[in-house]
Amino acid sequence: MSVLAPPALAPVPTIGPPVPKRWTVAEFHQLWEEGWFEGSRPMLLDGRIYQMAIPGPQHNVGVGLADYVLKAAFATGHWVRVQMPLVLGQWSDPVPDLSVVVGSVRDHMAQPATAILVVEVADTSLTVDTGDKAELYAAGGIADYWVVDLNNRVLIVRRDPRPDPASQSGSSYATVLRLLPGQTVSPLAATQPTVNVADLLP
Repeated sequence: MSVLAPPALAPVPTIGPPVPKRWTVAEFHQLWEEGWFEGSRPMLLDGRIYQMAIPGPQHNVGVGLADYVLKAAFATGHWVRVQMPLVLGQWSDPVPDLSVVVGSVRDHMAQPATAILVVEVADTSLTVDTGDKAELYAAGGIADYWVVDLNNRVLIVRRDPRPDPASQSGSSYATVLRLLPGQTVSPLAATQPTVNVADLLP
């Protein structure tokens, strides 16, 4: 007498813990256009959406000063963009406080994917600006990245992006300078290169 074997059963899928959704830049922009972020200031870092704090008067003055200084430093043929998207690959749109791109406004009907200089004005955001954002800007090949540290009244200049296996993004900056009021700095791509650090600080 033969023994009937039971029918083969499909494998039961393994059920694991819930995982957060990782958002793409396209999805992030779609949510933005549909009004999901009305009244807020979002940014996308490595697939994660962050809510930025409403800027205070000191931060706004810092952004205004940096805007004035950069427009004086970069001649015709550059666009100084204030708090506009900067698409760094599929997963990141950090919306920097200022970014300088080559070309005129009309040359950038799509969001830029690189910049010759990025500046963040930091008070409450210092940890992110010098941590996750710095790594993402390095991974994006941003050659010149400045953080105006309002609390400590210094300008942090990062340059020379390089591969870094120890970094979460796989990149970091080899050169980090901390400049005080009274010192000057020359943007790598500026046509009128000397900027006084004091002019960037409220």
